[in-house]
Amino acid sequence: MQLYLEIDTTEVDEFYRRIALNVKKFRLEKNVSQMELALSIGHKSVSFIGKIEAGLENKHYNIENLYKIAKILDVNICEFFNT
Repeated sequence: MQLYLEIDTTEVDEFYRRIALNVKKFRLEKNVSQMELALSIGHKSVSFIGKIEAGLENKHYNIENLYKIAKILDVNICEFFNT
């Protein structure tokens, strides 16, 4: 059994990008602004959401953020991982 698997950083970057795009898609479908979403998950600035959605500064959602966002947008958290 192989316990070590080398994963290309490009693949990981694409994984994070897919999550960010799906969060943005659901956010827009639910007519929630970046500011509303940021405040709802405990951030004081729209830049947190904006930087993730734009792929800037290597910012990503953590699992707690995704859980809160899923609850706020009323979507199953698994939907963020779909292509």
